[in-house]
Amino acid sequence: MKVAYFDCFSGAAGDMFIGSLLDAGLSLNRLKQELSKLKLSGVELSASKGMKGALSGTKFNVEVNEGHVHRHLHHITEMIDQSELSDAVKARSKAIFEQVAKVEGGIHHKDPQAIHFHEVGALDSIVDIVGSVAALELLGVERAYCSRIHVGTGFVKCQHGEIPVPAPATLALLKGLPVYSRGIEAELVTPTGAALLRNLCVSFGTMPPMKVDAVGYGLGTRDLEIPNMLRVVIGDTDTGEFDYDQVVLLETNIDDMSPELLSDASEAVFGEGALDVFVTPTVMKKGRAGFTLSVLTSREKLDECLKAVFVHTSTLGVRISEVNRRKLFRESISVDTRFGPVDVKVGRSPKEVMNIAPEYESCRRVAVERGVALKQVYDEATLAARKQVFGE
Repeated sequence: MKVAYFDCFSGAAGDMFIGSLLDAGLSLNRLKQELSKLKLSGVELSASKGMKGALSGTKFNVEVNEGHVHRHLHHITEMIDQSELSDAVKARSKAIFEQVAKVEGGIHHKDPQAIHFHEVGALDSIVDIVGSVAALELLGVERAYCSRIHVGTGFVKCQHGEIPVPAPATLALLKGLPVYSRGIEAELVTPTGAALLRNLCVSFGTMPPMKVDAVGYGLGTRDLEIPNMLRVVIGDTDTGEFDYDQVVLLETNIDDMSPELLSDASEAVFGEGALDVFVTPTVMKKGRAGFTLSVLTSREKLDECLKAVFVHTSTLGVRISEVNRRKLFRESISVDTRFGPVDVKVGRSPKEVMNIAPEYESCRRVAVERGVALKQVYDEATLAARKQVFGE
């Protein structure tokens, strides 16, 4: 699988995003051809090589011959819908603008549809967002990852006056993502950059295992004590036939709580969006019997799951670590049985189906409704799924 890893050691902006992909080998002419499908007038695209400190990279430039225009969300979605871009690029681009509108609406206490886009609604920002989505598609990148994000500090001037860095919209878009600041007084991450990272990257942290094919540096506009660049690393994942992701593991040892309460705690943590919760018997100090409660969660759900562990157990501390997972590519299908429709998980490698598992809750619901044994529903669903998938 072809992947891209964005190293945000000096933040991110729309022009830096595209510049990094151009520097990594994307043809500017191909990008121009793709963006011409938007049918924008008065827009000129160019790219040039440059230096930031001792590092060279590519600066992406958008020249716009347009006055100051305020656009609403529907103006931008119509523009995208009326283009000849691929359905995937249209959908991802619109999703980014919709999220920006939602965030701006929350900040200004307005309906997202009533929001006047300022910087993000300008033609150069539209080019940056749609161009970034299209660029990943042109390069054949199937999945994007991101580092922790350097956000900067200080103040910046905008349409609403002087505001703190990160800007409110930027910070709202980065909610739940790992950020840091080294005290550099500059806006390192723009709302456009934050929106792109939030919507196009599937996980944030260390670089995934890969065989590196290309590296690109997208130049920013600032001269700072560190190179104002966004680095992208493009390659093929070193995961063989299996999917890959990064999750957070929470663990705590408990020896002063009833196992019945642990069952309730597990359900509560699941209710907060945990990917998996399990309990392992263990032996504590002084030979006391105890349990290890383990929770797998996405980084976005970390705080909610952590709070649930503290609220529903007697623990005073939780160990937190990031773990890499290898997993089958998954899809959910519905099969018809003589008892009714049942949901089934199908696990695949790129070459073959490797696992079929009826969903427990779906089987249980049908078993209760029809008054039959759960095992009967499970077996029927398995046979129906194998027939549907393999033609048996």
